[in-house]
Amino acid sequence: MSKTTDGPGLRSGARIFLFHLAQNQCKYCNGSPHTSLFQQPLSQVLLSQVSCYPIASTHSTMLHHRFLLMLYPAQGHINPAFQFAKRLVSLGAHVTISTTVFMHHRIKNKPTLASLSFLPFSDGYDDGFTLTEDTNYTHYKSEFKRRGSEFVTDLIVSNAEEGHPFTCLVYTPLLPWAAQVARGLHVPTAMLWTQPAMVLDIFYYYFHGYGDYIAEKTKEASCSIELPGLPLLLAPRDLPSFLLGSDSNLDPLLISMFEEQLDYLDTETNPVILVNTFEELEPEAFRAVDKFNMIPIGPLIPSAFLDGKDPSDTSFGGHIFLPSDGYMEWLDSKPDKTVVYVSFGSFCELSKKQLEEIARALLDSGVPFLWVIRENAKEGELSCREELEEKGKIAKWCSQPEVLSHPSLGCFVTHCGWNSSIESLVCGVPMVAFPQWTDQKTNAKLIEDVWKIGVRVDHGMNEEGVVEKEEIRRCLEVVMGNGEKGEELRMNVRKWKGLAKEAVTDGGSSQKYLNAFLDNVGQESIHIAQARV
Repeated sequence: MSKTTDGPGLRSGARIFLFHLAQNQCKYCNGSPHTSLFQQPLSQVLLSQVSCYPIASTHSTMLHHRFLLMLYPAQGHINPAFQFAKRLVSLGAHVTISTTVFMHHRIKNKPTLASLSFLPFSDGYDDGFTLTEDTNYTHYKSEFKRRGSEFVTDLIVSNAEEGHPFTCLVYTPLLPWAAQVARGLHVPTAMLWTQPAMVLDIFYYYFHGYGDYIAEKTKEASCSIELPGLPLLLAPRDLPSFLLGSDSNLDPLLISMFEEQLDYLDTETNPVILVNTFEELEPEAFRAVDKFNMIPIGPLIPSAFLDGKDPSDTSFGGHIFLPSDGYMEWLDSKPDKTVVYVSFGSFCELSKKQLEEIARALLDSGVPFLWVIRENAKEGELSCREELEEKGKIAKWCSQPEVLSHPSLGCFVTHCGWNSSIESLVCGVPMVAFPQWTDQKTNAKLIEDVWKIGVRVDHGMNEEGVVEKEEIRRCLEVVMGNGEKGEELRMNVRKWKGLAKEAVTDGGSSQKYLNAFLDNVGQESIHIAQARV
């Protein structure tokens, strides 16, 4: 786990904690406050001296894991974190999940488990954060951090006072302040990384001396970028998009937030990073950066579609959109491996021209298709909407693992978000990789060139940045066809599907790593309780 070190952040948190002890009546000492704590220097105070206090002793409650999961308010963070929480609960832990008020209210079907609770916090934007040209990113970040830090401090202290201290705080990327607060209060921390391990390696190198190298290489007409320990050469189109700059309003915000995240990890000694992948999938990436203690615990998808331990676990429970009706019955009517599933996730919005090209490619291919089209003006204006609805099935939203695991699925046209990519792999469905931004471009590279379970749209992008129908149709024919390439893709994805399931079974690599992580949490909780503040 992350090691605690004296410093301004820790001292500030420790003073808050000790102030709470000193000013409040202690239920374990007949109501007497611990005022003596302020009669000696902070550096000389031992938590073990406050032996009555649960967080300060090897109290029996320390033997029962209590996790606080702090989640960045995005679907790509919510899904794997919810699945991680369910896995912790199945192993006997209690989990409290917290995200912003806005996201908490958007989630439609939260998991209902006896040892799982939800407690949202306000980031100052309870009606949502809207991106415009006039958006004040600095104010958003500062309010998010200030309000969130206060919430985490109060929650950790109050739970300790009530006799139910948290034994670990796990946070998703872009919330380093949550870990800083927890570390200051001597609560072990770990980050739950929601992208491939290789993407974290790229971010690390970019912010640790390779930024200029990458910038210079990308100026060349044809270049290959080599980074230490990574298994392949990268072209500019394979890098997370905002490292190179784009037209997205989110780029300035994301680049600064990722830099702050990496800066925080630099302050820790061998920080623990839980990764939603499995060791066999990315062996080199886990060893590329010695600084990190990366622990593969994935794939984090519902049990019914992975190991089958819990057949009732058929949903992440974190949908911000409600699934449509009728699409599963439609899939039931189709022969095995004949349907193309098209979805670009919960965030991406394609241009009308790009949507038209995809539509024409699907119609020209003649294959049955299920296309997720979220309601908005661009998609509603498709010129061939009626024809699409006649020859395929259009849904506003789907339960994706349920769709991908259906025997009729033959191909997934995907934006290559990491959740979508790992779900397709686990369900054994080859992909047409259609990346848009962020880590999706790196994921597409891995899908096509490392794991060899899909083809990436390429030749055919016109001057407007639109992939034309001929290229999309070519990719569909490769993946769905009976040629040598199509057979190779299907064989490879079956192999990875088997390895993914093995990883999470008893004795599998991910299950072993998760058990070891829980053992270390318990050991460090006891160690911290006896350590000098």
